[in-house]
Amino acid sequence: MLLLSTTIRFADLFLAALSVGAMFCVWLVFDPEGLDASGYVILQQQGIRGLNIVMPLMGAATIIATLAAAALSRADRTRMIMLIVAAGTFVAAGLITRFLNQPINAIVMRWSPASVPDGWMALRDTWWRWHLARLACGLGGLTLVILAEIMRGMES
Repeated sequence: MLLLSTTIRFADLFLAALSVGAMFCVWLVFDPEGLDASGYVILQQQGIRGLNIVMPLMGAATIIATLAAAALSRADRTRMIMLIVAAGTFVAAGLITRFLNQPINAIVMRWSPASVPDGWMALRDTWWRWHLARLACGLGGLTLVILAEIMRGMES
């Protein structure tokens, strides 16, 4: 049982760190400020191709691992609640991605860098605002996962 518990807690921390780390890198690299239309489309399309499949799968695995860690923490109500809330923030990030960012991604994937439609900046800015909301959710969840693990370590 100890090996299973350790494996789940490790997977939770590892997956949460990878998922939120990827969101953080998107924040660092994909900031659209100062990009012209062509540069924006090229960068965004490359990011979509690279992340559009792996990130939702990693996000789902993170949610499952966080809920499993919460179930293992049921003897410590505070830690269990922290992990349930963390899973909720990861769900919120996933919902933002699926219903707010990905529809914009689908539109951008149809654009040609040589011929970007009028109004592209409004769509770009909307995508960016939703990415910032998704990142905030992810950072909140990761913070709670780390704090829950630190609290567990303080029991010894």
